[in-house]
Amino acid sequence: MAWEIRITDEAKKEFKDFNNDIKPQILAGIRKVSQAPLPRPDGYGHPLGNKNGNNLTGFFKIKYKKIGIRVVYTLALDQKIMNIIVISKRSDDYCYELAGKLYQKYGDDVFKDIFDIL
Repeated sequence: MAWEIRITDEAKKEFKDFNNDIKPQILAGIRKVSQAPLPRPDGYGHPLGNKNGNNLTGFFKIKYKKIGIRVVYTLALDQKIMNIIVISKRSDDYCYELAGKLYQKYGDDVFKDIFDIL
């Protein structure tokens, strides 16, 4: 059973700026990962930890190598919710910096059910 997918306003805005040709690929990847968003071996999750000076412990990423996109997400474990925090071009510096800024903005609420349904 898939986890419910939620999204930040910031990720929503970034998603709207992408070309319509790649939006379906991004959504398909998110839906696939939502089937099992926890880390391997049981799921598709790739934990982030400390990235570029940002403590992103508890955050995960989806990499789209062919289209150069990264999605950063968190989990609200008790509610089985996958929170999409960042959807951006693949630049690690930008992607992780933005995730760090949003973590500062929302605090530990990034691990809760506070965002809009995707």
